[in-house]
Amino acid sequence: MNAIRRFRIETPEEDLVDLRRRINATRWPDRETVDDWSQGAPLAYVRQLAAYWADGYDWRGRERALNRFDQFLTEIAGVDIHFIHQRSPHPDALALLVTHGWPGSIVEFHKIIGPLTDPVAHGGDVRDAFHVICPSLPGYGFSGKPTGTGWGVERIAEAWQVLMRRLGYDRYGAQGGDWGAAVTTRLGRVAGDGCIGIHLNMPIARPTPAARDNPTAQDEAALAALGHYLDRDSGYAKQQRTRPQTLGYGLVDSPVGQLAWIIEKFWSWTDCDGHPENALGRDEMLDNVMMYWLTGSAASSARLYWESFGRMGRDRVEVPTGVAAFPKEILRAPRSWCEPVYNIVHWTEMPRGGHFAAFEQPELLVEDVRAFFAPLREG
Repeated sequence: MNAIRRFRIETPEEDLVDLRRRINATRWPDRETVDDWSQGAPLAYVRQLAAYWADGYDWRGRERALNRFDQFLTEIAGVDIHFIHQRSPHPDALALLVTHGWPGSIVEFHKIIGPLTDPVAHGGDVRDAFHVICPSLPGYGFSGKPTGTGWGVERIAEAWQVLMRRLGYDRYGAQGGDWGAAVTTRLGRVAGDGCIGIHLNMPIARPTPAARDNPTAQDEAALAALGHYLDRDSGYAKQQRTRPQTLGYGLVDSPVGQLAWIIEKFWSWTDCDGHPENALGRDEMLDNVMMYWLTGSAASSARLYWESFGRMGRDRVEVPTGVAAFPKEILRAPRSWCEPVYNIVHWTEMPRGGHFAAFEQPELLVEDVRAFFAPLREG
């Protein structure tokens, strides 16, 4: 029951043949009536990207690249949890649990795992070494899909605690953004199980009364960003938190539907100056889409919204908390909003970057994670 089994990504060839067939059989919508992304992902770009996906993208090469990481499965509370467990060559390294969100996956972390585990080989110091654990959220990627309700943020955090104990880590740090930030925040709230500190790139905090009544310039900018998100950028969340199953029929059946659903967020949430490929490579975006397409996880991943929206605790996080604040983050809560929620001991205003920190700005994120955990290692 507690067994840890090795895992490799090994996609059946018939799945790739079926993918190409489905892309080539796409029934396309009419072109948008605007010359930008304001109505959603533009037809011309999606057609271009889909054609590349079918005829230019080398999944087998990408699969081999992802398989350079040590991957495993273990069953927790009846659900198989898939995770990368990349041990550092330095035995005294600190364990670091890194959690993704939606529409992300373990693919987001492919540029930070090496520098975190082997800092010396990447221009760093041996004292900054980490053993890195990157689980796939339940219902995401190669993790199992829960068959019953109850798998919200709190239960996932409990599963992560079990995972870390099972791997032999009684002391560890945690990092995350998006849903990964919510899970990591929960780990910080129940830190008695060995979590010594948390690092977030999307802290979760509401506007303070002072920000509402007498806003500073920083408050006004954050409130404007929140307003834009609620008015123009949150339709996906409303659908996923209310009717995830209905959404799944289209996205699990249509690769182009799944592609557009995710790529639009790479446009909207990255620091890309109007085009997602200014922030991320075409292949790595498709790698991430493949984590949803190959596993048919559109509905199961969306259920996390149904399970968790409005049900996360509000107790203050007392463990040391570090924040990397990226300028193009979706929800840019200032430090003054976060102080009542977290024990902030480290805060960095980043010069560039958006929601997918490890994907977009791996060097900046790695540097900040190292800096935050450095004084906590000897506790």
